[in-house]
Amino acid sequence: MSKFVSTTPQGVAGKAMLVAALSTACTAWLSHQLPRPGAEISLHASDEIPDRAARESVTTPAAAAPVFVGPPVPAFRVASAEVTQNFAATADQLGVGAAVAARLARALSGQLDVEHDLKPGSEMRLVFRNGAASAARAFTGAAPAAGLAAQGAAAGSAAQDEPPVAVRISTGQDAHDVFLYRKLDGKAFYYSADGQPASPTFLRYPVDYTRISSDFAPERLDPVTHRWAPHEGVDFAAPVGTPVHATAQGTVTFVGWQTGYGRVIQIKNFGDFSTTFAHLSRFAKALRVGSEIRQGQVIGYVGRTGWATGPHLHYEVHVDNVPQDPLTVDLPTRTALNGEDMAHFAQQVQKLTPML
Repeated sequence: MSKFVSTTPQGVAGKAMLVAALSTACTAWLSHQLPRPGAEISLHASDEIPDRAARESVTTPAAAAPVFVGPPVPAFRVASAEVTQNFAATADQLGVGAAVAARLARALSGQLDVEHDLKPGSEMRLVFRNGAASAARAFTGAAPAAGLAAQGAAAGSAAQDEPPVAVRISTGQDAHDVFLYRKLDGKAFYYSADGQPASPTFLRYPVDYTRISSDFAPERLDPVTHRWAPHEGVDFAAPVGTPVHATAQGTVTFVGWQTGYGRVIQIKNFGDFSTTFAHLSRFAKALRVGSEIRQGQVIGYVGRTGWATGPHLHYEVHVDNVPQDPLTVDLPTRTALNGEDMAHFAQQVQKLTPML
């Protein structure tokens, strides 16, 4: 029995409508399931197709800030200037602050008096460590010029308090070198090239004087009493009000008035040493018997009190209660470098000396 196939117009139209309906349904289902352009698609056979929200959430990474790399910064910088006025003015010209300049003067005091031995034509040469060298090589989030300008401003501000790691003072044919070294115990001092402490435990000069008006002498004709008597110290002429500095650490044993000496301070230093400062116009504030004094501390001011013919400081050094000439007495010094410290220091000197 043959099958019946409808060939009437109505039968053909019905089939066409059915095919069209099925096609539309399939298209709608596929468009709902397939990912949109730009969505991530898993190609692993076992992975499930992520939901629409996950497929549509695409995070764009933020652009990294530009990094500008500058030229390498050397580990050290050198500054030099010819002395035209005095030590302090030359140090200031090189950007050295007053506190660091005073420290350098003390460090060099074992070799020369910077206030009187330097003449026009002498040269000061300093070597500084570039502590921020690594930081200066990269600047993030700013143009190179702006970064370098900020770095330079910060360096200039810090330089006032930065002690140089090597110093050379040239006076004609003589050169005086000192090197800053931090010992393994953390303390930093200046040393000569052979590892000897540059700054003595005692300072030789307690005041910035204009001249020596009277030397130490076993006998001299006293200008006030007109009698022959020992002059047990040195007279440093200076204007009234000039600061007087302690030449070594110690303890104040007397502060007040004595006949002949006028206003006077006496200090017991370490060991057998003691010092006397006389004819002062006034004392430093809060100074009293028992005060602990550090080296270089201002303890009083030049005057002309007591038996004095003019403004000056009378300064005495006693060793085991015996007066000694302050200008020639052997002053105690710190211990020289040795062992591992000396080995490290020698390497540092070898590196820095060619820069001086």
